Amino acid sequence: MKYLVRERIFDIGDDFWVTDEQDNRVYWVDGKALRLRTTFQLKTPDGELLLQIKKKLFSVRDQMRIERDGDTVATVRERMFNPIKEKLIVELAAGGEWEVHGDLLGKEYVVSDEHGTVAHISKKWFRVRDTYAVDVNTYRPDVGSDPALVIAVAVAVDSLTEDDGDDEEEQD
Repeated sequence: MKYLVRERIFDIGDDFWVTDEQDNRVYWVDGKALRLRTTFQLKTPDGELLLQIKKKLFSVRDQMRIERDGDTVATVRERMFNPIKEKLIVELAAGGEWEVHGDLLGKEYVVSDEHGTVAHISKKWFRVRDTYAVDVNTYRPDVGSDPALVIAVAVAVDSLTEDDGDDEEEQD
């Protein structure tokens, strides 16, 4: 199933809607402004909190935790000894890991594991700036079929691959 992530340009706090293929609002990404660490909340259109995405401060490598009900369900991190930053790893609390590879800055990448593709993330179909598709493989029998988790991973990847100059400001 495809979801469209439409980020608002010049928005304080990075708030944006995620819609389905029929243009129905499915998730609200609420970026928390003026926080010490980068934080996003993935909510239903009614405002129910589904997942929280937080950048971990003071770590050797950049990473973001995805939490559900206060428990970490996944951690997105840079691969250790990869100066090019073309791959990220998603460690799942339930076991296993996903690999994120491709053009991360250009939002043209794949999330996969040993069982195959979890999702394709692509900006190439859109002329509108800061809009990209997250095509989730909902036929998987595992957590890879959870659209909310996959979209949270895409938001974390987007945040981790933004301009590196922002990192110093966040660790005040």
